Amino acid sequence: MAGQDDYLAKLTGRARGVASRLARAVTTFARAAWPIAKLVIRRVFEVLFALILIFEEWGWRPLAAWIARLARFPFVAKVEAFIAGLPPYGALVAFSAPSILILPLKLVALYLIAAGHAFSAALLFLGAKIAGTAILARLYTLTQPKLMQIGWFARAHDWFMPWKDRMFAAIRASWAWRYARIVKYRVGQAVRTRWVEVRPTLVAYKARLVQQGRGALDRARAWLARRSL
Repeated sequence: MAGQDDYLAKLTGRARGVASRLARAVTTFARAAWPIAKLVIRRVFEVLFALILIFEEWGWRPLAAWIARLARFPFVAKVEAFIAGLPPYGALVAFSAPSILILPLKLVALYLIAAGHAFSAALLFLGAKIAGTAILARLYTLTQPKLMQIGWFARAHDWFMPWKDRMFAAIRASWAWRYARIVKYRVGQAVRTRWVEVRPTLVAYKARLVQQGRGALDRARAWLARRSL
């Protein structure tokens, strides 16, 4: 028994020694690798926040400005006036509505993916996302004064906006944002060049469609005139 106890004690001591050396090795490696890992993590977050900033400047704002043009229609103007006049929590419900309303479309997109129609699902999902974002951006403009009357929302807003501004200021100075600006400029140049090339064709096609439509309308009128005789 004494021999077994000594053997177990020695084995335990060796295991502790191995574990201790392994822990020291892991700690040393972690300390050496942390600066690299920290840089990688920072770059990843820079890219993510740059994408968010791109979405806000190139997606949220243009979509909000675009959908605001619909207010020139009387019905849309009445709906917007109704939403703007809602009480605070009614405004919160209206602001949250787009995220809920596009959920069925997302479920349909998942069904299409399961059925093997990935391209149709992608188009549906993208269209629903763009429409939901446009409506959400406009709703935020309409409901923000009332939402700021809700205590927890105002506190969250007052904390988040300065933090976002500081974060975006840092992102604008990062390589990811500078590269995105270059990409935006190049894409814009390519789109404008392509538009100049295809615009005459599109104008001619539009004129041909208008002419064909007028011809079809004239034939329909002539046919109705003969039928009335």
